[in-house]
Amino acid sequence: MPRQCDICHDARAIVRRPKTAQSICKECFFHVFETEVHNTIVSSRLFQRGDRVGIGASGGKDSTVLAYVMKTLNERYNYGLDLYLLSVDEGIAGYRDDSLETVKRNKEQYELPLLIVSYEQLYGWSMDSIVQAVGRKNNCTFCGVFRRQALDRGALMLDLDHIVTGHNADDVAETILMNIFRGDISRLGRCTEIATTGDGYVVRSKPFKYAYEKEIVMYAYLRRLDYFSTECTYSPNAYRGYAREFLKSLERVRPSAILDIIHSGEAMHVAADVQLPTLDRCERCGYISSNKVCKACVLLEGLERGIPKLGVSRTNAKHIEDPTANRAVDLVHFETLRRDALELRRIRMENKQTTQPEPDASCQRSACSCACDNAADCS
Repeated sequence: MPRQCDICHDARAIVRRPKTAQSICKECFFHVFETEVHNTIVSSRLFQRGDRVGIGASGGKDSTVLAYVMKTLNERYNYGLDLYLLSVDEGIAGYRDDSLETVKRNKEQYELPLLIVSYEQLYGWSMDSIVQAVGRKNNCTFCGVFRRQALDRGALMLDLDHIVTGHNADDVAETILMNIFRGDISRLGRCTEIATTGDGYVVRSKPFKYAYEKEIVMYAYLRRLDYFSTECTYSPNAYRGYAREFLKSLERVRPSAILDIIHSGEAMHVAADVQLPTLDRCERCGYISSNKVCKACVLLEGLERGIPKLGVSRTNAKHIEDPTANRAVDLVHFETLRRDALELRRIRMENKQTTQPEPDASCQRSACSCACDNAADCS
């Protein structure tokens, strides 16, 4: 006899949730998944009404589900957000060019504006050319550093208040393990935060922080969402892959291991006498950095001088020479982008103040800074 849904006790159960071990029907699964993401957004007070929010879109399952859920929740609970798709073209033939076609279809399906920024445009190097220069051993170091800065640059181009990424609970747990294995105390403290301010201007957050990867896959499959499922050509040699395998082995023994690791990471505190790096601005491109020259500029310097290990190994800033190439990343200083974006924001806020009606004094929602539809939800 088919098992009935543990929630509605009516429809046939077709999904067993890895997080709770409940057997539930398709509609109840959609409801609990979307409601949990909504509760994460509200409890963490991620957004304010009127925010311009960019969705980091790669075409994969996580970002595609994130785009669908963000659009759905924005309309269902009246968040009042302006949503955009923001993609990074790393320049990986046969992988990123195909996945970006999925993003372009998502743009039409979800009716959201799309901006694509590329490594070639910003740095003068594609990932394919970087791999030719450095090999397959350390290429993920370059990609991770460049992608983060590319997203922030794209956010300033769009005058965004916020970037949301599809990092899920598995990703967060993997990052915690990696930072523990490397003894990276400063990153260990930041990686568990649901929202961070990357460049001091744009907030970056993870609405899927407590969502299991398996449930995201099931959601994409049952919703019949259009996403790209091929793994990155260069990722099999990534250090994260080893942490992922270790985490999966833990999950097989103890399904709650993923959330247990996240909660443990949240509870960790750095001792008061531990000296953490202080953040400043890169003297070359203006991006946030704990050194005089940021990691992206160090990596670029190594590539252009034909010594890519200069950027991978620990490098003293005195070894970094003045740039000779007219790269876009040098010509468009990050502080210039920030000033342009601040001016756009100033104009936008002035227009908003002149067109926004006066709030009703009897309505308590005006005092609610979260993105809920009903003031009672804030209690």
